[in-house]
Amino acid sequence: MPADLLLTNAVVYTLDPTRPWATALAVSGGNITSLEDTGPATEILDLDGAFVMPGLVDVHNHHALAGRAELFELTFGADADLPDILAAVRTRAASLGPDDWLTGGAWASTLVSRLSSADARHALDDAAGGRPVSLSDDSRHNRWVSTRALHLAGITATTPDPPGGVIVRDGDQPSGLLLEAAGVPVERLAGTLTPAQHRRASQRAIEILHGYGVTAFQDAGVSTDILAALHSLDLDGQLDAWVVSSLLVNDPIFGVDPIGAPLLDVAQHYRTEHHRPDFVKIFLDGVPPTRTAAFLEPYLPDDTHGPCFHGTTTMAPDELTEWLLKAADAGLSAKVHCTGDASVRQFLDAVEQVRAAGFAATRFQVAHGQFVHPDDLPRFAELGVAADISPFLWVPGVIPSAIADVLPPTRAARMQPNRTLLDTGALVAGGSDWPVSESPNAWEGIAGLVTRQDPHGRRPGALWPEQAITLAEAIEVFTLGAARACGLDDVTGALTPGRSADFVVLDRNPFRTAQVAQTRVVETWFAGRRVFQL
Repeated sequence: MPADLLLTNAVVYTLDPTRPWATALAVSGGNITSLEDTGPATEILDLDGAFVMPGLVDVHNHHALAGRAELFELTFGADADLPDILAAVRTRAASLGPDDWLTGGAWASTLVSRLSSADARHALDDAAGGRPVSLSDDSRHNRWVSTRALHLAGITATTPDPPGGVIVRDGDQPSGLLLEAAGVPVERLAGTLTPAQHRRASQRAIEILHGYGVTAFQDAGVSTDILAALHSLDLDGQLDAWVVSSLLVNDPIFGVDPIGAPLLDVAQHYRTEHHRPDFVKIFLDGVPPTRTAAFLEPYLPDDTHGPCFHGTTTMAPDELTEWLLKAADAGLSAKVHCTGDASVRQFLDAVEQVRAAGFAATRFQVAHGQFVHPDDLPRFAELGVAADISPFLWVPGVIPSAIADVLPPTRAARMQPNRTLLDTGALVAGGSDWPVSESPNAWEGIAGLVTRQDPHGRRPGALWPEQAITLAEAIEVFTLGAARACGLDDVTGALTPGRSADFVVLDRNPFRTAQVAQTRVVETWFAGRRVFQL
């Protein structure tokens, strides 16, 4: 049967170990085919030597949150200082009604101490004209809010810290800085969208992802609103990506309802051809800059926590194991957020019990896993646990700088052991954690994986350069590796016959340039259809 589409005169990097390179690519019925026969209806594209490779796979993002921020919120870069943020708030507030919420982000983790004072909150009140404001940090785990937002959320001087959260205080008054679960009451008030807005947020995010060559992704924490938006888009033939969603078991930051068992009970109603609600998501700890990650060794001492504070996990070991068994029994895999080495170890211990119970095929991912004790590194491969390495923390940057403020230098510098994970046989999968990362541009991450340096040269030095990996390995991390980790390798991740015709045309051959981070996507194709063109 003649092909529908034939790409010729190309440099095709297939990610197929039996045929890694080709000069042509044939598509029939939306899938890659081994036959390159043409007929009267065959579209033939001469690519004039352009580089073609599989569509990129992002194993960890929050696409709907990114789309919402793009369309409906105030955005500013992580390099913005406090005066810059206040100026942006003042400008945005001028376009709002007196009772409208002003939401957005993301402020840098390095600003935590500056935002921990009532003076900073009063400055925010003034810039916002007394409006309710909620601004997220670069991890999206913490919020800086205005006085009116505190009032509407019922947070006062007598409000106790909630489980899993901290109301940072200036004296006996809330400062306006809310860590982890302490921000949930504000988020529930500020984060409401209509179904049409949720749908548009998902649609816009996928448009942006196409511009970076992403044709498949795993959303790392969804609500029923997001599930409904994906379901609606696919039924209308407008979901031009493979999407795996992660069902929230616990929710220390988003403020959505339902979560846990009620969400698992309804999630399968939203399954469609291109959307697979196949994972649960558990937050097992927080983030290092605010000392909410769980470590085996203590943080640097400070006035609040003292010299022996390690951080804590959100669940006891038995509870975590029970949830993983419950998910596996329901046919669901698990993505577990672990940023400290103690939470990584607790998760690996729980997986060991689940494997012993007979669940050999269940997929497990450590999300982030910036810090892993050396003794635990071989256990990833032994237990079949994928390393979801995101966001782009393997180069010098704002978040590594914030981490260096709370951990001893020798520990802060040993982040993201990607080389060792690969050498011990672990499946390593690349993710952006967008909008935690300002962009889902995988080429910045790929370049950083290879050099362990800031790909744009904004910050000097290298972060643990011994953990650099090769370019071929880095590309696989963001294609076939990520597809395998989230269970999409049956349909995407490599250009092999039978898989979906998801591919990108690049402006350069990344194997023949010293400027990998500047790689640009010229065209993105999904299921044999062009969905982006520069």
